[in-house]
Amino acid sequence: MHLAVSLNNASGQPLTFSDLAGFAKQAEAAGLDMIILDDSVSDSAGSFEATTLLAALATVTSRIGLVAAASTVTHQPYNLARRFASLDVISHGRAGWQATMAQAPREAANFSRPDGFSDADFRRRTEEYIGIVQGLWQGWDTDALLFDKAGGRFHAPEKMHLLDHKGEFFSVRGPLNVARSLQGKPVLVMSDVSEADLDIAARTADVILLDQAQDAKARQDDLRRRIAACGREPDSVKLLLNVGADVAADSLDASFRSQNCDGFNIAMAPSAIDGFVSRVLPELQRRGLVRADYPGTTLRSHLGLAGGDQ
Repeated sequence: MHLAVSLNNASGQPLTFSDLAGFAKQAEAAGLDMIILDDSVSDSAGSFEATTLLAALATVTSRIGLVAAASTVTHQPYNLARRFASLDVISHGRAGWQATMAQAPREAANFSRPDGFSDADFRRRTEEYIGIVQGLWQGWDTDALLFDKAGGRFHAPEKMHLLDHKGEFFSVRGPLNVARSLQGKPVLVMSDVSEADLDIAARTADVILLDQAQDAKARQDDLRRRIAACGREPDSVKLLLNVGADVAADSLDASFRSQNCDGFNIAMAPSAIDGFVSRVLPELQRRGLVRADYPGTTLRSHLGLAGGDQ
């Protein structure tokens, strides 16, 4: 099973960078696939901006994947694509973007949209936004940059692709001025996916975070069918269930073996990781459900995603 952890600061007290760095190092020592850093400009004072925090954590870790939430309302798509592409290079292919399909009205009010968007507009805008970001990430072929000083060739023009997007909400020419990373492009993690958003997630996501449902197996089968209908391999998207930190090894085992998911995203405070890595994780490893070490160096390799063979 794949395991991710989301920071959940239930105490409400501001966390220092030392707290967060220690949490990341513990999660990496335990071999967890990734940390997911939530973010919102409407949060209480004391919260770190997630992509800035990701860059800092990349300097104190070397293997664990680092995923940051970033709003489609508070960033232009070109700037966000460039930021995550840079983070992916800085972290040597360990970065990911968590895109949410849920609208935060208080957030929109801080960016000249006091009334937010209608649900239909927000959905279309978010889908267009994600398509732009993913298109920009693929603007350079792997071997496009030549750096041929003698020949006067910085890049091979035929291996650079202009996006030249003109849509309902955005106009973006491209390309990015950031080269591809070791994993090709950041991992796209999608959350808050409603029934109306499932087809968008099936077309675009690498990882989908799902809340626990009464019939999780039926929901997973439905998502696999949607993914296949988009021309993708049904198992090319990883489905992780959101669970709380009091979770026991037996419940994770039962849910995983019943094919409800590919793994779990566990919300926990930094202080809760001690109990998880000392009690729950060893039992999962004893049962052969969790690998003992990282299979490669990139987040895509941890998750078994295409392009993750580093």
